[in-house]
Amino acid sequence: MASALSNFKILDLSRVLAGPYCTMILGDLGAEVIKVEAPGGSDDTRKWGPPFQEGVSAYYLSANRNKKSITVDLKTEEGITLIKKLVKESDVIINNFKTGTMARLGLDYETVADINPGIVFCSITGFGETGPNKAMPGYDFIVQAMSGLMSITGDKNSGPQKLGVAITDVLTGLYACIGIQAALLERNFSGKGQKLDISLYDSAVSSLVNIGSNYLMSGKIPEALGNHHANIVPYQTFKTLDGEIVIAVGNDHQYKSLCTVLERPELGTDARFLTNPDRVQHREQLVPLLQEVFATKPTYYWQKRCNENNIPCGPIQNLEEVSKDPQLIARDMFISAEHPTAGPIKMIGSPLKLSRTPVTYRHHPPNAGEHNEEIMNQTTKN
Repeated sequence: MASALSNFKILDLSRVLAGPYCTMILGDLGAEVIKVEAPGGSDDTRKWGPPFQEGVSAYYLSANRNKKSITVDLKTEEGITLIKKLVKESDVIINNFKTGTMARLGLDYETVADINPGIVFCSITGFGETGPNKAMPGYDFIVQAMSGLMSITGDKNSGPQKLGVAITDVLTGLYACIGIQAALLERNFSGKGQKLDISLYDSAVSSLVNIGSNYLMSGKIPEALGNHHANIVPYQTFKTLDGEIVIAVGNDHQYKSLCTVLERPELGTDARFLTNPDRVQHREQLVPLLQEVFATKPTYYWQKRCNENNIPCGPIQNLEEVSKDPQLIARDMFISAEHPTAGPIKMIGSPLKLSRTPVTYRHHPPNAGEHNEEIMNQTTKN
């Protein structure tokens, strides 16, 4: 069975997370991905840990399956010549070097497009290839701070907080993947490739969605609300008798159902709380009343009662609980593979569920240079 992108070849000069995450998705969808590193392996995540399994980093494993690896010295004429040969037979070349690095290597878009006019050239940088900050290095933590994400994460007591994962890297990888596929689709009509300029900073700011829109409309700088929602009440965590539960009431009907479940029907008819705008305005009065009731029963009780009444809710799960969740197991969200160095490894699976061209897991995350001989021989023949 053919995969969705099985006819495409990706030349991946990226490292760390945003670029590799993008190319892993393309690989999951069937594309042939050739990961290029310096001799010895130059992807920093190979050394980011612990944990390690037989010297192989869990971080590296998280973003590099379905790839082949070659090691190339881009500081040599031979190395650049090899990349140019691979460009001729590739559909996409992706890098996340600092702005200007590809030009210094003689691999700028104009040069690459002259070799292969149909190539899609994707550049991932911290701040983009234009503007006063184009030369600044981009790290997820810094971008979370500068983009406003940290200013709305946490609460008044905690102060600004970063998200628990490198979310701007992940978002940028997703945007790059979308852009690459859009450019490949457009190429079907024009026959031409194009350059993509994708930045962590732009991607992070785009993720502000309704919070950003709230500010642009009102001019009011948003506060960090912790586990509360800026525009919806109640939409937050509540402490239960034995833990915490998330309640996500999205409309007035759900709110009235919640009041019935809590055996506080009068809260559903109180003029202060009738509509969502009313509840947002009177948040400080309503939330303590709800919290008082939630604290009387365990999490499981409230989860069961809310589910029975179609009220969106969920417990806060740790990673052990997540890994054993029957829903995720049924969805094949945890997979296993055999690695030549690490041995049996476990990975998070792809969320992409395609009915006719499903994702496939063909290659383990490769050791540096593992496919040198195979790729070099193919390139020589071509």
